[in-house]
Amino acid sequence: MGWKRKDLLGLQELSRDEIEVILETADSMRDIVTRPIKKVPTLRGKVVMNLFYENSTRTRNSFELAGKYLSADVVNVAVAASSVVKGETLLDTARNLEVMGTDAVVIRHSSGGAPHFLAQRLQASVINAGDGMHEHPTQGLLDLFTMRRNKGRIAGLKVAIVGDIYHSRVARSNLWGLTKLGAEVVLCGPTTLMAPELGEIPGVTVTDKLEEALEGADVVNVLRIQLERQEKGLFPSTREYHRFWGITSDRLAVCNDDVLVLHPGPMNRGIEISSAVADSEQSAILDQVTNGVAVRMAVLYLLLGGEREA
Repeated sequence: MGWKRKDLLGLQELSRDEIEVILETADSMRDIVTRPIKKVPTLRGKVVMNLFYENSTRTRNSFELAGKYLSADVVNVAVAASSVVKGETLLDTARNLEVMGTDAVVIRHSSGGAPHFLAQRLQASVINAGDGMHEHPTQGLLDLFTMRRNKGRIAGLKVAIVGDIYHSRVARSNLWGLTKLGAEVVLCGPTTLMAPELGEIPGVTVTDKLEEALEGADVVNVLRIQLERQEKGLFPSTREYHRFWGITSDRLAVCNDDVLVLHPGPMNRGIEISSAVADSEQSAILDQVTNGVAVRMAVLYLLLGGEREA
């Protein structure tokens, strides 16, 4: 099947086939990222606006590079230096950017549903780069892409997602994508950072026992402790969290021998993950960053220049 959607808002609404289309397109895009001359004319004349209301390193910069590698014109809106600080609404900001000739708006916002709100009101394509505690679809896609490149498959894998499940939009996008592609997902973390309702999704189990989650795991996706979203009392201290929930080499011993370790970044070394694990041969954390550019190139291509236009 081809790609027919105007927007990418989340993996919950995508079919298995649509996810596969993005992953297969990303395969060819990765070849562009890793070659000496990283440029193709596919999106020449298209305009991509990065509208980030929250800080970002990997997502914003990889969207910028993705657009530039495809020859699009990319503009990064500095929200802190824009009319937003004068009280301009999200919709007014987006509409003003659209009438400048924008073809796609990549938005990150602290409010869940903000990308969906814009998608209903703009003719331009809207790409969700993370909304509140809802979803982060391109992170979910690049995690799937990394697993498939390293493991050769998604179906049948046991994937343990460990850490701050409650606040994590990454966990939600991962579980939607993984279950649709046939993986077994185990969500694990302290009970105060858990979202037990996610265990009602077919193919997903929830446990507060770390060894149970890691036993026989093919992939361990370690989530960042989101200190900026934490409320007091969710766990005693970062030292205590690492003692009981931090991913260390010793704790990985119960996983499969060829376990793959992922982390969406930025890492809190010594809290949710040890440096020994983060820098080990089992880690594909830097590979995720490279794959993130390829996946975002695939998304821009499909929305702006690929199957839908053809």
